[in-house]
Amino acid sequence: MIVRETHLVPAGINGVRLSDYARTIFESLPSRKGVAKAIKRGEIFINGAPAGSGDWVEAGQTLELVDLQQRAPKIFPLPLETVFEDDDLAVINKPPGIEVSGNKFKTVENALAGSLKPSPRPDALRWPRPVHRLDYSTSGLLLVAKTAGAQRLLGQGFEERRIHKRYCAVVMGPIRSGGSIDEPIDGLAATSRYEPIETVPSLRSGHLTLVDLFPETGRTHQLRIHMASIGHPIVGDPKYGEPGNTLKGKGLFLAAVELRFPHPATQQETTVSIDVPPKFASLLARERQRWNKFNG
Repeated sequence: MIVRETHLVPAGINGVRLSDYARTIFESLPSRKGVAKAIKRGEIFINGAPAGSGDWVEAGQTLELVDLQQRAPKIFPLPLETVFEDDDLAVINKPPGIEVSGNKFKTVENALAGSLKPSPRPDALRWPRPVHRLDYSTSGLLLVAKTAGAQRLLGQGFEERRIHKRYCAVVMGPIRSGGSIDEPIDGLAATSRYEPIETVPSLRSGHLTLVDLFPETGRTHQLRIHMASIGHPIVGDPKYGEPGNTLKGKGLFLAAVELRFPHPATQQETTVSIDVPPKFASLLARERQRWNKFNG
C-alpha cells in the first residue's frame, strides 16, 4: 500500500462529512463520485483506519489517500490517435468496440501509457487516466488527465457542466428542426439537444438524418435512449433500436466529435474537434444512390 496524499485536518473543521471534505483536499480525487468510489475501494483512511461513507471529519484527524494498486496496469498495445496533448492532459480518438476502463486487459486506459508522453509536472499521475466514459460501441473524443490537478479540475468541470460535448449520429426517420429532450433516465434528470444537419431518403428506413447531439447531463446511454424515445433511434443500436436498425459489420453510428472545456492549468477555453467518421457520409451517400436508382 502506497500513501499518495496525507492531510491533517486543521482547527475549526468539525462535523463535516468525509464525502464532502475529501474532494476539497485530495488533488487526485476529481469529484464526489470519485470520493465515493475511493471510499468504497478502501482507499481513504482516517487516523490509520479505513474510512466509511458515513464518517465525519473532525479537527486533528489525519486523512490519507492510499494507492492499493501499487503497479501500473499492464500496457495494452493498442495504437491510439492523439488529437491533443500537453503536460496536463490529452484528448484521444477512442475507436469503437473497446471499453474505456474496467477489469479487462483490453481497455483504452491500459493503452494510454503506451500512447502518451509522461508529464513532467510535480503532481503527475503514475499513469494517464480518463476523466469520463464513452460507451463500448461509441467512438470519438475522450478526455484524459495526466496530472492529479487536471484530474480533479476536469472532474469538477463535468460535475458543474462546464465541459461541453458535441456528438454526431445518424438516426432513423426525418428530422426537420432541432429540439430538446427532457426525459429522466433511471429516475435521474436527463436533458439532450439535437440539431438536424442532413436528411436523405432511404429504401430501408424511409429516411435517415445526420444530427448533432448535445448531452447536457451525463447519464448512461443517454443519447441512445433519448433519440429512441422520440422515434429516431441511432442507426446500429441493437439495444434501443428497431428491427432492421443495424447494419452488419458497421457498428453504432454515434461519435463524440467535439469537446469544449476550461483548460485546468490556464482556465482558457479550449476546443478540440475531429471530423465526422467517414462511414457516416458513406452510409448517407449509399442510401441516397439506392433511392435514386430505384425511383429513377
